[in-house]
Amino acid sequence: MHTTDSVLPATCQPAAPVLLAPSRFSASQALHDRFHAAIPGGSHTYAKGDDQFPAHMAPYLVRGRGCRVWDVDGNAFVEYGMGLRSVTLGHAYAPVVRAAQRAMTRGTNLGRPTTLELATAEEFLEFTQAGDMVKFAKNGSDVNTAALRLARAYTGRDLVAVCADHPFFATDDWFIGTTPVRAGIPQAVQGLTLRFRYNDLGSVEQLFREHPGQIACLFLEIEKEVAPAAGFLEGLRSLCDAHGTVLVFDEVITGFRWHHGGAQAVYGVRPDLSTFAKAMGNGFSIAALTGKRELMELGGLHHNKERVFLLSTTYGAESHALAATRAVMATYRQEPVIEHLREAGSYLRRLVEPSIAEHGLEQHFALLGPPQCLLYATRDAAGQPSQEFRTLFLQETLRRGLLLPSLIVSYAHQPADIELTAECIHEALRVYRRGLDDGVESVLESRSVKPVYRTRN
Repeated sequence: MHTTDSVLPATCQPAAPVLLAPSRFSASQALHDRFHAAIPGGSHTYAKGDDQFPAHMAPYLVRGRGCRVWDVDGNAFVEYGMGLRSVTLGHAYAPVVRAAQRAMTRGTNLGRPTTLELATAEEFLEFTQAGDMVKFAKNGSDVNTAALRLARAYTGRDLVAVCADHPFFATDDWFIGTTPVRAGIPQAVQGLTLRFRYNDLGSVEQLFREHPGQIACLFLEIEKEVAPAAGFLEGLRSLCDAHGTVLVFDEVITGFRWHHGGAQAVYGVRPDLSTFAKAMGNGFSIAALTGKRELMELGGLHHNKERVFLLSTTYGAESHALAATRAVMATYRQEPVIEHLREAGSYLRRLVEPSIAEHGLEQHFALLGPPQCLLYATRDAAGQPSQEFRTLFLQETLRRGLLLPSLIVSYAHQPADIELTAECIHEALRVYRRGLDDGVESVLESRSVKPVYRTRN
């Protein structure tokens, strides 16, 4: 296949070397039993688990730099997972690492609030323009659950409505009870969470009719694979205002990836509360709940209403994570990060789409989502979603030196990386075509990967 000249802006990253295809996974295979003996599921994050990768081709990693990672066998991969979308600048991005190191030498966790906490909070509020106050935590689940608690206290209501088309809001019972992995969650808790459909105002209106005066808040991501339809976000805003319901935008992924102020800054609709995480620390553990003062202050000391135990975590204001966040914000001010993400993803799409067409896979393999958060869908011969063909695609891209659970780009992905990736995908799609023609079992060397949300293993 042929590539075209890139219009990507230059960064401080070096040119990409030629990628050597992985030769073996024996050292990773040897660690498999030890991982599963010490860690339930063999991973601290289900989306990184062995069941998400082909058998005998699930590399255990030892380091990362830029857009590349290396495993225990010495294999190098160009990565497109980027820490589940948390790394926008690249692994071990030097200015962020240096800022975290400097902060750690002054103590990571002191016995009273530090001036670093105030500086980071003020800078975050000015940088994002997403709220009047902010509270930091360590992950998106914590801040989403805190937003729910705040909304319930503010409205005096128990029910929460979540978008059924968005896969994850929290590890806590109020959300996991809506998934097939609901063992251990009381039925009474499950019954407090309602669901509506994305881009379907009618489904939201129906919830309000069925549960008048009972819904504390609505949760959704602003955009995933599909953009918000004209008037959808504005309609949600109007419905929530009319029914006294708190509107919460989950910007855990979109924040610092769509825009430094989140997708709300792109679409111009403001919620009552927003949650940020992931990219704001470039992989460091940091999250934020922000929103209107009248809600946020319920977790403070300067009001006479019933007090909300909002967020109080031992590690919520660790110095190195806050310093990393400030370095991320500084980088975004100085470098065209968002523009690069969009252009890199667009370049990858432009190179891969001709391969899809050349192999006649238009009904079987699709690129989804906006360029800064590109995903792919695998479908079988009947055009139905297929885990087997996802496994085959992962098998063939791993074999060619790509770690490709998604197509998430970073500021470190350069034209040479993307061109090399497109060449490897082109060859992988050739095998995909053969699987469609001769049966997937003729080319698949592994058991199928599995969805995270399933009732049994």
